[in-house]
Amino acid sequence: MFIQTQATDNPNCLKFLPGCDVTDGRAIEFQGPDAAGHSPLAGRLFAVDAVARVALGADHIAVTKTPDVAWHIVKPVILGAIMDHFVAGDPVLLEGDGVNGADEAEVEDDEISAQLRELIDTRIRPTAQQSGGDVNFRGFKDGVVLLDMQGSAFSLLDGITNMLRHYVPEVDEVVDYRDAMPKPGLETPEGIAILRVLNEQINPSVAGHGGHISLVDVQDDVAYIRLEGGCQGCGMADVTLKQGVETAILREVPAISSVLDVTDHAGGGNPYFQPGKGGMSPM
Repeated sequence: MFIQTQATDNPNCLKFLPGCDVTDGRAIEFQGPDAAGHSPLAGRLFAVDAVARVALGADHIAVTKTPDVAWHIVKPVILGAIMDHFVAGDPVLLEGDGVNGADEAEVEDDEISAQLRELIDTRIRPTAQQSGGDVNFRGFKDGVVLLDMQGSAFSLLDGITNMLRHYVPEVDEVVDYRDAMPKPGLETPEGIAILRVLNEQINPSVAGHGGHISLVDVQDDVAYIRLEGGCQGCGMADVTLKQGVETAILREVPAISSVLDVTDHAGGGNPYFQPGKGGMSPM
């Protein structure tokens, strides 16, 4: 999924085009979170503090922000919320009158998903939480397990993958759901060059304390990165970004003018997690 954006006459309103049907042709507008009860997508967007109004069209989502917040700050969060919705497979609108709609919209887990969910909830998640992170099951499709990983859980990815493959042979790959969508910006010359900088210069340095830095996307001359593992929630994250990551990227990729951190640092409960304290074992 590649979500395009389109400007409107209102500088505080952007259209987001996910490349698929949003509604059945109807135009539906929500003036605030209280009116979004029968739309999981609108409800997810209103969870973003700066979102003031949401309008759904046949092929787009129009989001109006509050004037006090700049688009370069809130746009990545909105893009993430929209991708979260479609990756999770949630309905845009609930059926019925909105009272019993949630029950009607529930989808039963298939046998493999149910087994994966149980493994994650009973074996993997407690270990991740002990080390200051968290893991939640988001879906299973074409051999790929989608997880919502937080904090130091990123440093456990190899162990999580081995455990799930051990118990569920159908598993081919385990990824954080935010990385599951193809992003054309990563395939540009700038994106490829930034990935090389991260993989060859930055990540080997931060791996020693369980950290990892991912390139989320590249749009125009802006690179969006996410700090994971021991880097998430670290008090020195801003210094790491400004003096290390941003400096290296701007030096090696002149076409990039700024590097923005889209990490949820409030969710990082264990910066500088030491590998080996919470390893995963299949048995």
